[in-house]
Amino acid sequence: MDDVLLAVGTQKGLFLGRRQPASGGSGGRRWEFTGPHFPMQAVYSVGIDTRRDVPRLLVGADSSHWGPSVFRSDDLGGSWHEPPRPAVRFPEDTGTSLERVWQLHPAGPAAPGVVYAGTQPGALFRSEDDGETFTLVRSLWDHPQRPEWEAGFGGQAVHTVVTHPEDADTVTVAVSTGGVYRSRDGGASWAPANAGVQATFLPEEQRFPEFGQCVHKIAQDAADPDRLYLQNHGGVYRSDDSGARWTGIGGGLPADFGFAVAAHKHRGDVAYVFPLSADAHRMPPDYRCRVFRTEDAGASWSPLSEGLPDAPSYGVVLRDAMCTDDAEPGGVYFGNRNGEVYASADQGDSWRLAVSHLPDVLCVRAAVVG
Repeated sequence: MDDVLLAVGTQKGLFLGRRQPASGGSGGRRWEFTGPHFPMQAVYSVGIDTRRDVPRLLVGADSSHWGPSVFRSDDLGGSWHEPPRPAVRFPEDTGTSLERVWQLHPAGPAAPGVVYAGTQPGALFRSEDDGETFTLVRSLWDHPQRPEWEAGFGGQAVHTVVTHPEDADTVTVAVSTGGVYRSRDGGASWAPANAGVQATFLPEEQRFPEFGQCVHKIAQDAADPDRLYLQNHGGVYRSDDSGARWTGIGGGLPADFGFAVAAHKHRGDVAYVFPLSADAHRMPPDYRCRVFRTEDAGASWSPLSEGLPDAPSYGVVLRDAMCTDDAEPGGVYFGNRNGEVYASADQGDSWRLAVSHLPDVLCVRAAVVG
């Protein structure tokens, strides 16, 4: 079985898990965790860069005393390095300062060494040295629509970055609450890419604005990198043209509200969501812990619950707290605000509790590291 590293960012530190042989000769696997790394720091973002000969971990941690910083490790969390000067910082002329790093995204094979950071306030930074230093992407910061972006409940942030594995010039970001923006020229210019996505919180006659949607998360299809899946603040969507146009695919779900969406790393047309009721509760519909999977790009959805807790279950999965790995046949993971992390090694068909009693889970990342 592949050696998978599972990184869990929480409200009070980072926990790192590795699968271990189960005791008693059962042939199963259990998880062994270390941590907390960065205790008393909120970890909102983790990037696992497996493009290097030695995988690099990048962590966006936020100390209430020292402020936000980006740490890196080249020995899978055995030791950590923090640069003497902040890796992500706003230039003085912007008149602002970094509040939080929401996303650390190693770009695809078409852009070796490139790592993107999405931040609060809403901005995109680019690194060309594997995440050691970052530069503000001025074209997005200076976009004429940026001053009109509002702050979502969690703040105004670039929280999602998607890069094309074969075309380094195509970069897509999601902003809360600015919507989706896409660059076709490596970040030199940006255009809103929200056609077809509703802003359900606006009056009926204003439901489809050019920008201003509250996008919660975007995931990229494994077989067709121009196909994207989007979990909105009300609505689940698919685009087949890198965001130029979106179509609703939430009809087979018990609720179309939620925060997280993830795509299978090897199989095309396969994606996962964790629906939440859209009312004031924002808990799993019928208080049932279920992941929903599509295997036909959203034409239909199937509930996955084998091994998950029975009702009532109240755990909420946040936007970056669900992910897939690049193992075979494919692992799926999610953590909730109850401090529980569940893992599936069979594409979501069955689940095991990997760890419990953690602080609020903010982000989950997994990758084969050996």
